[in-house]
Amino acid sequence: MLYRTLGKTNEKISALGFGCMRLPIIDGDVTKIDEEKAIKMIHHAIDEGVNYVDTAYPYHGTGMASGGESEPFVGRALKDGYREKVNLATKLPSWLIKTREDMDKYLNEQLERLQTDKIDFYLVHALNRGVWENLKKLGIDEFLNSAIKDGRIRYAGFSFHDDLAVFKEIVDYYDWSFCQIQYNYIDENFQAGTEGLKYAADKGLGVVVMEPLRGGKLIKDLPETVANAFDKAEIKKSTVEWALKWVWNYPEVSVVLSGMTEMEHVNENLRIASVALPNSLTEKELETMDTVKKIYSERTKVNCTGCQYCMPCPMGVNIPKNFTHYNQFHMLATPQTEAELKHLYNAFVDVSERADKCVECGKCEEHCPQGIKIREELKNVKALFE
Repeated sequence: MLYRTLGKTNEKISALGFGCMRLPIIDGDVTKIDEEKAIKMIHHAIDEGVNYVDTAYPYHGTGMASGGESEPFVGRALKDGYREKVNLATKLPSWLIKTREDMDKYLNEQLERLQTDKIDFYLVHALNRGVWENLKKLGIDEFLNSAIKDGRIRYAGFSFHDDLAVFKEIVDYYDWSFCQIQYNYIDENFQAGTEGLKYAADKGLGVVVMEPLRGGKLIKDLPETVANAFDKAEIKKSTVEWALKWVWNYPEVSVVLSGMTEMEHVNENLRIASVALPNSLTEKELETMDTVKKIYSERTKVNCTGCQYCMPCPMGVNIPKNFTHYNQFHMLATPQTEAELKHLYNAFVDVSERADKCVECGKCEEHCPQGIKIREELKNVKALFE
């Protein structure tokens, strides 16, 4: 196993982290973790050098409003000396926080669920503009400072789902030790993206990467042109290896999380992680990745650069976010993935920000440097997702 320094913490963290959001389940029920199978997988990964285990309050639950089964499972899985071998990460359910007292309530509950007296890496979960504004008002900085001081957490970080401007604002607000972002070879300009990755690293933050395989969309059911590009590469790799090595090629990346459901996933990821040095991709390999990225880029429908000149919309429509999800759908959609991509739009674009709120006033088009027919394109977004 290779190890990387996680930013200003100076902790040596395994390049591969074990994500506990997609554990093996029984009878298709996400709340019924196949514990025997999952414990063998986690123990094997730790025995082979993985020292970062990531979970969260809602994982393996029925929704975002209550605790799922992942945290209690992880608590049981890390018995018999395994807790001492790993850095444990979990997350404050930010969307459930209504008062300052709620922050302590959920952290204390999570400590009990995980059967531990401290969380090594504690993240404020799934930050976006709305949630962040609420947490600032309620005193999130004071809460994190007190939890570090009293030893309930060692390091404070956040995970993120919004645009680059919000990301930079959050990075600069508090003395974070680390952050967690969605990053892969088609998300270079999505959410925090490459610029956010480098911005956080330059500030001394460790960067944890989630969704390196885009929930599996970068490894199976690929568009035919993408599959052909990989097949033509001189250097043969699995689609998993192409995707993971591309992320690990960035020296700014501290650890890559993978949600594994089979022992073969664990073994393949361990093999790749053992050779995934920063800046290790050859010129030929980078050319192959550039070809694949170009194919995905050519599948986009709206030439939106996310410059924000069209914003703010008088009706509250988040125009760049709508176009991002619209483009992502056309980049990735296959018969097998269409339903999930539509679900992601409804999950991550707030009702108040959606395309159907457009009243066609046209103010946005007056400022768009790309000359996009925004009103017409928003109709297309609405027709697709709503």
